[in-house]
Formats: sequence, structure tokens, C-alpha cells
Amino acid sequence: MNATYQRHVGLFSAIMLIAGSMIGSGVFIVAGDMVRSGHTGSFLLWGWALTAVLTVLGALSYGELAGMFPHAGGQYTYLREIYGPLTGFLYGWTFFAIIECGTIAAVAVGFGKYLGTFFPAVNDATWIGPHLDVAVWKITDSITVGPYHLGLTPSRLSGIAVVVFLSFVNLYGVRLGARIQNLFTVAKIGSLAALILLGLFMTPQAPVDTAAYVPPPSVPQLGFLAALLVVQTGSLFSADAWNSITFIAAEVKEPKRVIPLSLLIGTGMVCALYFLANVIYLKVLGPTAIANAPSDRVGSAALQAILGPRGGLLMAGAILVSMFGCVNGLVLAGARVYQTMAADGLFLPQASKLNGNGVPAFGIGIQAVWTCLLTLTGTYGQLLDFVIFAALLFYVLTVAGVIILRFRQPDAERPVKVFAYPLVPLLYLAGALAIMVALFIYKPSYTWPGLALVAMGLPLYAITGGKAKA
Repeated sequence: MNATYQRHVGLFSAIMLIAGSMIGSGVFIVAGDMVRSGHTGSFLLWGWALTAVLTVLGALSYGELAGMFPHAGGQYTYLREIYGPLTGFLYGWTFFAIIECGTIAAVAVGFGKYLGTFFPAVNDATWIGPHLDVAVWKITDSITVGPYHLGLTPSRLSGIAVVVFLSFVNLYGVRLGARIQNLFTVAKIGSLAALILLGLFMTPQAPVDTAAYVPPPSVPQLGFLAALLVVQTGSLFSADAWNSITFIAAEVKEPKRVIPLSLLIGTGMVCALYFLANVIYLKVLGPTAIANAPSDRVGSAALQAILGPRGGLLMAGAILVSMFGCVNGLVLAGARVYQTMAADGLFLPQASKLNGNGVPAFGIGIQAVWTCLLTLTGTYGQLLDFVIFAALLFYVLTVAGVIILRFRQPDAERPVKVFAYPLVPLLYLAGALAIMVALFIYKPSYTWPGLALVAMGLPLYAITGGKAKA
């Protein structure tokens, strides 16, 4: 049965989908690497301030496109309309291969690892059945791939169980998926707010060392601006997935109004919470303790500094809730992209159909299968590193499309126009392009492999492109 999408998602649920997809585990972890790169507390806050500005600028720009194209598929649809089916396909291919499924896998396996805090048997060191170790592959002096340890462990099995469960639940319609998202997003926002309030009003149990972090002499150092741009690989992508609401535009009530408004409110709220959480990290830990937090679990270290040993367990529980809700939001939204691509003749034909609940069941299923396979690598983080540059490239192309369409279609209906045009999209483009240049110079392992993944879509398009609808 091929049903139609059902418009059940209102403004509150749209905001919760954005916030829930953005808030995973990154805000509780990446501060350690940011301080090791910039050494001072002020650098940490500057890093998150840049993240907040770029995220909100991007969301404002997407608001105009969302009003013009209130259809399922979101960013894929925008790129197809602006640049043609090839660019849309390359985005959709990269989205499926790594961006969406890789992110779901990363968060799901992270869920399994944090579950081990309460159940030690759930670990990533005990193999279930056979496994395969793949050595480091050195492509050039500055680009390496691996090592990989392929196989099933208890923590990876837990991640797979979460993906399968939430994929199954989301087969029953966007209304049920949105209700689950609302519940867990409210819980995770409450957890972040509680951390911030406790940090504001309670005194740490040990004195805080506010001196700058001093890195080992052997570690190469970057200048302030270069470091600020490079660390966005952590903070900017801890605030990613805010565009998830655009993927389900066909299921949103009054999409021309609700999507742009939810983008502004959702991203603004989450970025404010992220910035305040890092202010609290500095207050209760200081730069050196943040940089040296065990396994980079800065959030757990902060709450433990406030509440003692039970604080670490409370934070682990809060992060589990956060990651569960994040996986649900990503599972809910992602399959709509594959459905739209399939309707255009650019994905497996079965993915174009909706089940009786108005859900792209095949898309959810194939997304779950590929995600579960990615969890078996255990080194999902490197896969995401590879695609960071490619994801930024597609963000740049999409925001540039706002300007292109203003010239190409000046009289087109724009229910929402980007604030302070053209300043907002131009500022975003300047910031994102600066990050891309910095990654080319200082993190080549993050750039060329990502571009290679995108290029792998070219022969696939040659096979499927002839079937694409004009």
C-alpha cells in the first residue's frame, strides 16, 4: 500500500525534533579537545560562540529555502532545485553512506559504551563471535585510514538493539515518533538545564585551577585563529543535525511558517544551552581539568566535581537519555530523504513507497541495516571525521543557493525571507569556507577522504541518473 504523508508535526514537536537531533553526547565530551587545542578557558568560549553564530546563521538561511520548498527531502530537495539532480544525488549518497547512518551508528555505539557505566558486562573489549583486525593503511604522509577492529561486542550489540527498536517504533507513524522525541528531548533539555543551574549555585568540592592548560612540548601548536577554526570539527558538529526538520517537511503542519520558526527557536535554544554548559565546565573544573578529563567525559567530571561520585552516575544516565532521543530523531528524519530520492529515480525504487501509516518503511529498514553494519567497525568516529569536510561543502552549497535563487527567481514566492539579506548568508559562507581552508591546511585526513567519498557517488549516478525525473 502506498499511502501519503500525514501532517501531524506542529511547532513544539518541530522544535523538539531539532533540539533532540542536535543534543547527543558531543556537548559533554568535545570541550576536552577544544581546550587542548587552545589552552585557555576564553578560547573554549570563543569556540562555542563561533559555533553558535554559524549554526544560527545557517538556520536562518535554510528558513528561506524551507518556505520556498516545503516538501519532504529537505536539503536534498534544495540542492536538486538549485543545482540539478547530480548535486542532489551526491548529497543524498553521502547522506546515506556516512552523514546520517554514520551519525546514528556513532551515537548508538556511544549509548552502548555509557550503558557499561551501569552494567559492566556491556563493554567494547569482549568479542561475541569472530572478529577481524585491519591494520593502519597509510595513504600519504599526512593521510591514514584505520586501524579497524571489525566485529560484535556487547556495547555494539546494545547500540544495534537501540537502532532496531527505534526503527521498528517509527514504522507506526510520525505522530508516535514525534511523541517519543518530545518526551526524551524535554528530559535531555532538563538535564542540561539542571547541570547549568547546579554549576551556578553550588560550589565544587575541590578548588578549581583556573590557569591555562599547558600542553606537552612534543604536541604541535596552532595559532589562535587556526586553532579556533580547526576545533569546529568538534563543536560545530556537536550542534549539527539541526536541518533534520526540513527532511520531514511534508509531515509538518503549516510548513512555510513552522519550519523557519522552529529552525530559529530550536538552534538558538540549543546553542545557548551549549555555551552555558561550557561556562559551567570552566567554573567547576578549570581548563586543565577539562583537558585531562578521563576519556574526555567532561560533563561527568563536572557533575562529579559538584555532587561527588554519584554525580558521575547521574550524568551518565542523562547522557543515555540524550543519546536515545538523538537516535530517535535521526531515525525518524533520515528515511524521508531516501524516499524523495527514490521518487526522483535516484535511489532504490522500493524506497519511494509509504506504508499504511504514511511512513517510508523500506527507507527506515535499509537505513537500519547499513547503520548496524557501521556499528561493527567500532571506529565510527574516523568515518565521521572523513565526512566532516564533505558535509560542510554541502552546507556551503545550500546557503549559497539562497543568493543564487534571489538572482535566478527574484519574483518567486518567499513566505519567509532571510533576515538582513545578504549579510546573513554571506557571513555563514565566510565562516564555513574559512573552516574548510583550515582543514585543508592542518587536517588533510579530514578533507581528501571526505571528497573521495562524495566522488564515489559519480559512477553510481551514471547508473541511476538516466532514470532521474527532469
